Order: sequence, then structure tokens, then C-alpha cells
Amino acid sequence: MFEKLRKAVDGFVQKVTHKSISEKNLDDAYSALQIALIENDVAYEATEKINDRIKVTLEGEQIGRLQSKKNIIREALYQAILEALTPEEPVDIFALLEERKKAGEPLTLMFLGVNGTGKTTTIAKLTYMFQKKGYSVVLACGDTFRAGSAEQLQTHGDRLKVRVISRPYGSDSASVGFDAINHARARGINVVLIDTAGRMQTDKNLMAELKKIHRVAEPDLVIFVGDALAGNDAIEQAKTFNEKIGIDAAILTKVDADTKGGAALSVAIATGKPIIFVGVGQEYSDLEIFDPEWFAQKIAPIN
Repeated sequence: MFEKLRKAVDGFVQKVTHKSISEKNLDDAYSALQIALIENDVAYEATEKINDRIKVTLEGEQIGRLQSKKNIIREALYQAILEALTPEEPVDIFALLEERKKAGEPLTLMFLGVNGTGKTTTIAKLTYMFQKKGYSVVLACGDTFRAGSAEQLQTHGDRLKVRVISRPYGSDSASVGFDAINHARARGINVVLIDTAGRMQTDKNLMAELKKIHRVAEPDLVIFVGDALAGNDAIEQAKTFNEKIGIDAAILTKVDADTKGGAALSVAIATGKPIIFVGVGQEYSDLEIFDPEWFAQKIAPIN
């Protein structure tokens, strides 16, 4: 996991370790690091922020011993990555859920993402996670466009023994979310998870449809689901959905198969929104809370 990005970071450490730490000597190393980061799916704007953070720490340092130099460089990289992944406004789904529960209202989550990213499967994994914590869930199939979408969500619903609200293809997708929320209120269900259509994020009709769902359902959180293996495509998708609809958080799928790791850094920096979960396998239990410190330690270990 993230082997290529970690090797790029190691290369930077080795290059800087054998030079005095000064602005002149660091320029080549910064350029090499930036190229290596870009090659590992880190967006250009993200590489600039990481380099800027490292420069603040390293420039002007006078370190005599080789090991001390390595430690300071690694610490600078670690802190730069950690800072990039730590949001100004954290999202705690379970704290928000408890607030909604005390208010007698369901927590409503709306999911955005293009087809093939694992959005529907991620919704099923979250359902499983909520159930394991003792919460009840209802699913809403807001994709009334793609043939098979309702059946796919219904299959997960059957396996997890939760109700799926759906309508015939071509129906108003916003009404599905509205009906699911009313169903949850009437039956005291804790969580409503709204799946949506996943045509390309540049589709104007899709954006209009998503805006209507958002306006009608008034979700507590809008969550972007991206494929970590999609690299720069995932970054562009996240940026577009954030600009057109507005997202509150992101979930990255297939992280267990990601040798690069750049998508996580880039999505967080490009949107300014936190990554809250990562998919690490095919089972319902293979969804983990995202920990920025864990990620930073994977890329630039400091102990």
C-alpha cells in the first residue's frame, strides 16, 4: 500500500541528507520531489503546498550529524502530509448521528460519485458499520436513470436486511430521497443513505438532478465517493462535485490496492474537505475510519 509514494519520499530524504540544508541546495531536491509526487497522482497544487510546508521547516536549519538531519527531514515531510490531510472542520458522523437521534430525526447522508467507483458498495459497507453500532438504516435508490441500479442496491438491502426505497426507472429521483426520509421518521429509523446516479461529473442533466435531490432531501452531509486507483480523475471528480453541488467529506475506495497514495492527499487539498473512511477490501467489514496520522506514517514514517 502506497509503496511508490513512500519510495519517492525516501528518495527525497536521501538526496537532502547528503547536502547542507540551504535554499540553494534544496531547490533541486524540491523539484525532484514535486515531479515524484505528481507521478504518484498528487495534484500539482498539492505538491506546492507540501513543498512550501517542508521549506518552512528545513531552510536555515544547521544540522551536523547525519542521523539528526534525516530525522528533521522526515519529520518535516510527515508534518507536511499530516497538515495537508487534517481538515479545518472535521466531520464526525457518529457524533452528528447522536445529535440527530436526540432531536428525534434521522441522519441523512447523500452520496456522489461516478459509476464504477464503488459508491453503492460503500453505502452497503456503511450500513453494516451502522448496524454493528446498533443503529437502524434505510436505503434510498436515487438513481432512477441506470438500468440495474435499484436491483444492485436491493441486493445489498436483502443481505443486510434493511428496507430499500426505490421507484420505477425514469421517476423523479428527488422524490425517492424524500420518501425515504419520511419512512425513517415514521418508523424511528436512525439513518437514511441516499444513493445517486453516477454518470460523468460533467453531465449537465446529472448535476441538475443532484441539485434537486439536495434541495428536496436537505441531507446532513454530502459525501463524495472516489476510486483511489483513478488518480487524477478522482481529483477532478471531487473538485467538480464540490463546485457544482458542494461536498462535506470524502470516502476513498480500493485503498488496499493503491500503490501510489496520491489521490488521498490531492482530494483532501483540492476540496478542503476531510476523508472520513477508506475502503480496504470487498467484504462489508472492509471499511475503516481514515486516520491522517496513519496515512502520514505510511508515507513518511518517523519512528
